[in-house]
Amino acid sequence: MAAARAAEGRPLVLTPHGGEAARLARAARISEAEPALLAGALARAYGAVCVLKGPDTYVSDGTRVVLVDRGTAALAKAGTGDVLAGIIGALLAQGLAPLDAAVLGATLHAEAGRVAEERHTAIGVIPEDVVEVLPEAFRCLAG
Repeated sequence: MAAARAAEGRPLVLTPHGGEAARLARAARISEAEPALLAGALARAYGAVCVLKGPDTYVSDGTRVVLVDRGTAALAKAGTGDVLAGIIGALLAQGLAPLDAAVLGATLHAEAGRVAEERHTAIGVIPEDVVEVLPEAFRCLAG
């Protein structure tokens, strides 16, 4: 299903946090396993790429699982997941494969969170701060 959607230019990427992932798992009758296994199981169950957000973020297409371990408490607040979804959507619109877009998006998002935290402290970061520092975060990753 995911391959067909992607071939039609309609890839599906889920970006649940732990609580949302637990609800998706129950709905699909998946046992809530450790995060890497859960990301893969959700990806397979829903025919999607799954970005399981948390201190460590796990990205899976159902076959492969990639760990993005750059998390920061600055991203643990309402609205920052919407920023992540927007980044991934923008990368998909540029033609990246769904797994690549999700991994790069999660990595860029985490780096932007780190940069925003340096400027505003973890508690002071708001989603707009993450968006504002995306160019700097991209430069940091590009090296």
